[in-house]
Amino acid sequence: MAKSKKINIQGTEITIISQKQDDYISLTDMAKSQMQEVVIIKWLSLKGTIEYLGEWEALYNPDFNYTEFGTIKNEAGSNNFVLSNLENINAMLIHQNLSQKERLIKLNAMAISQMKSLITNTTLKKLK
Repeated sequence: MAKSKKINIQGTEITIISQKQDDYISLTDMAKSQMQEVVIIKWLSLKGTIEYLGEWEALYNPDFNYTEFGTIKNEAGSNNFVLSNLENINAMLIHQNLSQKERLIKLNAMAISQMKSLITNTTLKKLK
């Protein structure tokens, strides 16, 4: 049976679930502060993270949908995926009751940052 405990990191309570010899940290708990939400969203948008999650699901999920995952994996790192990422961030900012003006400022900064990252990415340049 799984056991859980909580630790406090910079004022945020994080759940750790121990099952046999493995420990699992709650990403939901980590996402409670705004900065950590952005970090997790960025991490989840990386192609390498998507590939890792797909490998894990393929190993441990007997109902894994390979076709749907292939679509998600192919979109990772594309401009469409960046747009989807910004839509997710906007939803998070709405949930935090930020005004439209505040959301626009934050989303604009994120879009600029992500576009700079895409433009300077040497792997993408090799694909052209």
